[in-house]
This record gives sequence, C-alpha cells and structure tokens, in this order.
Amino acid sequence: MSTPLWSLLALALSLLTALWVRPWRQLRNPHIWTPVLASLVFLPWFWALPRLHAMPLQLQLTGSVLVTLMLGWPMAVWVLLCIAWISSWIAPTAEGVWLEQWFELAWLPSSLALLLGAALRRYAPPHPFIFILGRGFLGAALCIFAARGLTVLLDDTPSTVDPGLSLVAQWLMAWGDAFLTGLLTAVFVAFKPEWLATWSDQLYLHKSTRD
Repeated sequence: MSTPLWSLLALALSLLTALWVRPWRQLRNPHIWTPVLASLVFLPWFWALPRLHAMPLQLQLTGSVLVTLMLGWPMAVWVLLCIAWISSWIAPTAEGVWLEQWFELAWLPSSLALLLGAALRRYAPPHPFIFILGRGFLGAALCIFAARGLTVLLDDTPSTVDPGLSLVAQWLMAWGDAFLTGLLTAVFVAFKPEWLATWSDQLYLHKSTRD
C-alpha cells in the first residue's frame, strides 16, 4: 500500500515548520517531559486498539487536540507521529498505513485546533472558560469530527457501513474525545498549568510575569 501524497506533504510541511520554529527548545523545560512521555506511553494503545479487535466501523480516541494544547502544534505533530509509529509496532499494519493514520487522526485535527485557537485569541475575550470550553470541549469535538468526517467522505475504499451511519458514529466518538480533552484541560488549568504550552497566566488570568 503506497503512502498517500497528502500524508507525505503534511510530513514535509511539519518538518519545515519544526526547522523554523525549533520546538525542541521546549525540552529544556523539565515540566514538558511529563506530558510528552505520558502521550507516548498511553496514546499508542488507543490508536492500536481498533486493529487489535476487528470491527466493521473503526472508532477510537485520538487525544490529538489534547496533545496540541499540552505541547503546542510544532511539537505535537512530531510526538503524534511517534505515537502513530509506536501504535503500528503494537498492532502491525500494512506499509504506509501508520503514516496515513497520523495524517487523519493527528495532523488534521491538530492543525484545525491550531487555527481555532488562533481565531479564539483574535475574536474572543481572554477568559479561562473560553480556553477550556472553546479549545477543550467544543473545539476538540468540532476539530476531531471535521477531520474524521472529511476522511470518511473522501474515502473511496469499499465498506459495509453506510457513510451516513459512519458520520453519526464519528460525531458521537468526537464528543467522547472532546469530553476527555476538556476534562483534562480543566484539571491542568487548575492544578498543572505548566503542562499546557498553549495556556498563559498573563493572558487568561491577567497576571504579570512578576506575580
């Protein structure tokens, strides 16, 4: 199975962005290691689960928006790439499928979450509930469903599941992913804001850097 062109283009774009932004500088911060390692340990199992148990309709939690909120987009796309590769090692799949999975489950929703975050910062007031609800709960649901829905509509692979039923299932599963993302985002904002690279006390709590 050949790797789709759009997956390779997304990989190349992420590489060029990483070279420009240099997200590896975040690793100098000891707080960032906890979300990075937690993502690499837990999420590959969520991604591999549908392949471990064959089902007509493949549904899974992605965690991609949560990883984006914790690490920022430039670092998140590479951590999610590692997650896709590890999941292919846990549950072997055809050549190139893991990269296609990374594009559909990670790069697309993560990039949509980046655009949504930029729009909220531009047009919404800087309030903690805007961050938690807009980027955690509602934002995660919309970004994940938009990404998964797009792949369902563009997928020309023969399937026994009706596309309309598949979209309904993806909508419901997106809310499961969003609930987990929003819940953990709220917990991190309250107790571990240093685990959220996209959070800023100065912006959302109006604290100066000297506070």
